[in-house]
Amino acid sequence: MTTKRDYYEVLGISKGASKAEIKKAYRKLALKHHPDRSKEPGTEEKFKEISEAYAVLSDDTKKGTYDQFGHAGFDRMYSQEDIFRNVNFEDILKDIGGFGGAFGGIFDMLFGGGQARYQRGDFGEDLRYDLEVTLEEAYKGVEIEVTIPHTKICQTCQGQKAQPGSSVKHCDACQGTGQARITKRMGFSQFTTVTTCSKCSGTGTLIEKPCKACDGAGKVSETSKIKIKVPAGTDTGVNLKVPGQGNAGTDAAGDLYVVLHVKPHEIFERNESDLFCVTTIPLTTAILGGHVKVPTIRGEATLKVPQGTQSHTIFKLAGEGMPDLRYGEKGDQLVRVVVEIPKKLTGKQKELIKEFAGEAGESKTTKGFFDKMREHFS
Repeated sequence: MTTKRDYYEVLGISKGASKAEIKKAYRKLALKHHPDRSKEPGTEEKFKEISEAYAVLSDDTKKGTYDQFGHAGFDRMYSQEDIFRNVNFEDILKDIGGFGGAFGGIFDMLFGGGQARYQRGDFGEDLRYDLEVTLEEAYKGVEIEVTIPHTKICQTCQGQKAQPGSSVKHCDACQGTGQARITKRMGFSQFTTVTTCSKCSGTGTLIEKPCKACDGAGKVSETSKIKIKVPAGTDTGVNLKVPGQGNAGTDAAGDLYVVLHVKPHEIFERNESDLFCVTTIPLTTAILGGHVKVPTIRGEATLKVPQGTQSHTIFKLAGEGMPDLRYGEKGDQLVRVVVEIPKKLTGKQKELIKEFAGEAGESKTTKGFFDKMREHFS
């Protein structure tokens, strides 16, 4: 199996590159490696590689998924068809001589016709929905029902945009293709520009009587209740794809991408699959050792505190963290203990502590900060 190169490396840009810089880098490389220009061996694969990198990095949602999970996670979430969906390559190179008429054919050859199909067909737009979940929900996984506003195919005209029974004919201006081609000659060169037909707005058809139910749009606005399955171990920035729940298209509906956000927790901080919390322990437990109860994401656990534990010591509870989204293994919980010093003491307690200090020799051996400074500089 061939290992894919990093998309940023393919385009020769940094992770902080702007959209304009990404587009500029792709344009430069596409002109160099376009199969119509370059006859070097492997140029078609090179052209496909840079086009795939651009398709991902030019889309905020796909780029976010790739930045978080790399090729391994990204390739499990997106098919080749998903990667190139709704990416307008022709707009980038349309002003380059000789590419106008041949560009769609190049993508038919390299990508099996998928890109040209998405360019010319009526495919609905993808939608994004931001969903907040609690840390507990992210830990165990949960199914949440959400309400999504989107467009659906009009049931009256079945997406044909015409009143039932009325006629629909091919556009005579573009012969039903939905595209207008303008060819110009400049010296020995020929330039072809492909634009959307102005008469039929790219549909390839002319409607006699628009459908009254949808005003000739072929689609109507609706809201749908959709159940979203949030996987255990999910984290902020994870994208969940729900096929066919985007906006409607007469050829196919777009997809819904649910972007997850895990709410901050009042007790735990998260670092990938590990959890971190702070708990206090009595002075006597820190000195003599013992067991204390500490909170975990799934309840309480018992922490063994060794004799002589110092304040801010960090202990590890193995397997008490979050599940790993990719592998299912649970991380650890790190617990920092803070020794609680009593603010008020009884007379007997004070005497006992003084006795302890005397036994430990603290009054004879402890030196203040300024005493140490004088010794250092004398």
